[in-house]
Amino acid sequence: MTQNDNHPLTLRDVSEAAGVSEMTVSRVLRNKGDVSDGTRKRVLEAAKRLGYVPNKIAGALASNRVNLVAVIIPSMSNMVFPEVMTGISQILEETNLQPVVGLTGYRPEKEEKVLYEMLSWRPSGVIIAGLEHSDASRAMLRASGIPVVEIMDVDGTPIDSVVGISHRRAGQQMAQAIIRAGYKRIGFLGTKMPLDHRARKRFEGFTEALAKAGIEIADQEFYSGGSALLKGREMTEEILRRTPDIDFLYYSNDMIGAGGLLYLLEKGVDIPGQVGLAGFNGVELLKGLPRELATMDACRLEIGRKAAEIIAARAEATGPSDPVRITLEPKISLGDTLRRV
Repeated sequence: MTQNDNHPLTLRDVSEAAGVSEMTVSRVLRNKGDVSDGTRKRVLEAAKRLGYVPNKIAGALASNRVNLVAVIIPSMSNMVFPEVMTGISQILEETNLQPVVGLTGYRPEKEEKVLYEMLSWRPSGVIIAGLEHSDASRAMLRASGIPVVEIMDVDGTPIDSVVGISHRRAGQQMAQAIIRAGYKRIGFLGTKMPLDHRARKRFEGFTEALAKAGIEIADQEFYSGGSALLKGREMTEEILRRTPDIDFLYYSNDMIGAGGLLYLLEKGVDIPGQVGLAGFNGVELLKGLPRELATMDACRLEIGRKAAEIIAARAEATGPSDPVRITLEPKISLGDTLRRV
């Protein structure tokens, strides 16, 4: 089976790869019958390598498909993905398709488990956040034989279709706006990046643009877990304690940026004269802050809508469809925390 073959895998594919009968493969995958440990291991390794997922509805429906769209995202606990879900729902409510959500917590191993369970029900499509997946997850998605749309990010090679923004370009554009405003001593505050690939790409683009202007990051502060607002306050206090001459703070998201803004206002800091601030995501909820935080819209609603439109169109198609690549352009809002020039 080639990488671009869109034909769903069968028990026969696994049996041929493992060198055993289809009945043996069935027994192993259902955890039934008397199968040796060596044979069981060989079958499971072949199934994982191929990306095979058992079909829980086989024989129950003539089409072997259900009118569900698997939406796999890291979290619903921040303000980012609910807006994506709103966009998806707005489009799918006009169709027979229904979204079903799985949460990964930014953990590749959890993504594998969620994918395995969701694909076993043979949904009509998959919408999944990000372009970075484990080898097992990529194998399952390629072997599924259904439309896949990766969302939020276009900086990489998609499995099928993709809708998002360039996070590297977003970081570059924010750095350029900060440089134009005359700031020189710039600190970065954000999430720990090994698993937050989009924040990492923005940081890479940000530092690249600063380097071109002959500016290095003055200091950095990172966090994981807990209240974003509280973490924003704590990190802002800590980075300014270490590096008091910083004149701009760039946050990887608006929520920690809002915590930093509230801390600085309490301390009587002149914003944006003494210290400027910017976040990322364009979270509408934060419009009620005492000062409007400079930020960049991440096109979340439109990403959700475009992804759902691709899935809906592919579900109606009678033949093969070409992958779709949609790159949206976010806009910077200067707010009240970035000097206007």
